[in-house]
Amino acid sequence: MVLLVAVPAGAVVRPFRLPEAVMAVSAAGIAIATGPIPPAHARGEAEQLGPVVGFPTAVLVPAHCCDAAGGGIHSPCDAYAETPYDTYPMTDSPQKAKVPAWRRPTDGEHRWQVAAVIVLIIAAQLAEPRRFTIHPHWLLPAVEGTFLAVLVLSNPGRINRESVALRAASLTLAALASLANAWSLALLIAALLEGHEGGSAGALLLVAAGIWGTNVAVFALWYWEFDRGGPVARAHAHRAQPDFLFPQMQAQELVSGDWEPAFFDYLYVSCTNATAFSPTDTMPMSRWAKLLMLMQSAVSIVTVVLVVARAVNIMR
Repeated sequence: MVLLVAVPAGAVVRPFRLPEAVMAVSAAGIAIATGPIPPAHARGEAEQLGPVVGFPTAVLVPAHCCDAAGGGIHSPCDAYAETPYDTYPMTDSPQKAKVPAWRRPTDGEHRWQVAAVIVLIIAAQLAEPRRFTIHPHWLLPAVEGTFLAVLVLSNPGRINRESVALRAASLTLAALASLANAWSLALLIAALLEGHEGGSAGALLLVAAGIWGTNVAVFALWYWEFDRGGPVARAHAHRAQPDFLFPQMQAQELVSGDWEPAFFDYLYVSCTNATAFSPTDTMPMSRWAKLLMLMQSAVSIVTVVLVVARAVNIMR
């Protein structure tokens, strides 16, 4: 009875930090020596349990010795699992394939996507009624077209050339497009509040649709220009922390290793934010990204509430 109490108590207390097996083996030896367990019975139990205990012992003891020496059998897997992407060598070895494209230097994205959207922005500005644009009517579209031509001619293929002048031209182009659209929206709201607009619901909805669509494209430009320092900085992997957390970044095993955000991804983010008035599948991670999405949602709400409500009243 004393042994039955002492063995579990010793296993819990572990005096002098001795292994639990020390108490169990000592108690078994005392029981055999004093007579409660016959030696023949103990020998038979040892023959049956020997293979069961010996196999894991033969595996675990050498593994423990290797771990204690600094190179255990689990070390390679643990080291791989804990190695951050940023510490992988940027070489052409198979190790490079483990780093997603958005975190390593790449060739950069093609120019044509953003160039096509800017052309559509210019076309929408030219199609707006003159009373809602900055005079002369052709001035801002002409300036934007000039900046676009300079950017395309200077870097026509992939956007990977580091240049302060090109960066400034690209940001200026986005700022001009934003100014033109904000001016048109302000004039439209002022006209609605003063009662000068509202003769035709169809014409009013067309103007509002042009402003809303331009708003989507313009904010997509800003997201694309600022995320991780811009398209050129992303191509050269200057920054590892994203300003927008795309779902592909969170489920890398479900996408190609060559995936990286392109302008269309930012256009999608802008469109969903303008329609839902909040982020959907892509989360803003930095304060400037949250501020931009907040501003875009506010512009969309104002456009939808004022213009659509007025158009519905006209149709009635």
